[in-house]
Amino acid sequence: MLFSVLSLALAADTALAFPSLLSEAFINKRNAEPAGLDTPCPHMNQMAKRQAPGVTPPFDAEQQYVSNQGEHAFRAPGPNDQRGPCPGLNAMANHGYLPHNGVGSIQDFITGTQDAFGMGVDLASFLAVYGAIFDGDLTSYSIGGPVGGLLSTIGLLGTPQGLSGSHNKYEGDVSPTRGDLYQYGNDYKVQVSQFAALYELGQKNGDSVDLDVLTNYRVTRFQESVNNNPYFFNAPFSGVVASPAAWSFIYRFMANKSSEHPEGLLTGDVLKSFYSITGDYPNFVYTPGHEAFPDQWYKRNIADYYTIPYLATDSNVMALAHPEFLSVGGNTGKTNTFTGIDPANLTGGVYTADNILQGNNAICYGLELSLQEAPDLLSGLYSDIDKATDALGTAINKATDGLGCPTLNEINKEQFGAYPGYTQLKADGTY
Repeated sequence: MLFSVLSLALAADTALAFPSLLSEAFINKRNAEPAGLDTPCPHMNQMAKRQAPGVTPPFDAEQQYVSNQGEHAFRAPGPNDQRGPCPGLNAMANHGYLPHNGVGSIQDFITGTQDAFGMGVDLASFLAVYGAIFDGDLTSYSIGGPVGGLLSTIGLLGTPQGLSGSHNKYEGDVSPTRGDLYQYGNDYKVQVSQFAALYELGQKNGDSVDLDVLTNYRVTRFQESVNNNPYFFNAPFSGVVASPAAWSFIYRFMANKSSEHPEGLLTGDVLKSFYSITGDYPNFVYTPGHEAFPDQWYKRNIADYYTIPYLATDSNVMALAHPEFLSVGGNTGKTNTFTGIDPANLTGGVYTADNILQGNNAICYGLELSLQEAPDLLSGLYSDIDKATDALGTAINKATDGLGCPTLNEINKEQFGAYPGYTQLKADGTY
């Protein structure tokens, strides 16, 4: 589990096959001083300590059972129902843990993710508010594409594009199963070849998709984006915060809990259900929008809900093994031209290659960069961005409370100018 991934960091090979133009700051840091056992989260609260690696969570079948019967029986989406790039949210809408039309309020997302998966209220609240700001009308958003009729009194410049239109704001490149937007023309449909590759790795691991499997496949997917997507951009939020969340959520939320496996076991059959995949390997069939909760499936225990400190720990462990994941930057218009931005140059020395893997700085880096980047992104969505930036600032302050984040007051946005994945992206989330 978490410790086994950490062991990757201690044995990390400094000659990993990543692009030669990747941020020299990270490469030099890796070569000079391999990642060590710096405590990932010294500021974790008492709840987070109960979630620490090596601590076995309790299992309570009655409390953790997630029904897919009765009022929560599967209902396929209709032609006007929204489904998008997040398999968990799609499954929630199909089973009544979110509104079936795929458009939910902030409170719908907070309550639904707790009831269906055991997400901590801090993380659920932050993600719900962030989604409403960038993908909706500050109070609600679509888990799929654009929906008319949302509030217009807040100065929206157009119809909110939903999660499917949030490229490099929320959704990003290097998805486990979705394709890169520029490469495939959409970012919300499963690419069966990617799913099959992940499934195969799980089968080779004893029919278990765990964090080791996911971390190793994330390395592969990162390299595939570098090799094949000239517009690949590892953005501050979607790359540094949302990407590790997307990868860790697969195991942390989809794994089926039991008395035998209280931390969860994610088998190939469970993975197929959550990704709307039928058929046998390698002849899989994908039915868009039909993600479903498996029978006899159990979520996280209430004493082990997945919180922001827990995500910070998982993100740090992945980054200790592969610091490249933290490298904001991308290809510069051609494949295999990945150039990372030195964090010191981007943040005026607040974050550096020396401190970015200390404490909770990895997740702090992504969150604080997203706040500084937000005015440019929001100006294409709102005529007056004050309410949106105020809401985002409040959400990020709450998310980072107790994490011990350095104070970042400004960034050098000119550093983003070399990347067409950033400069050519339209406000509606397309190129």
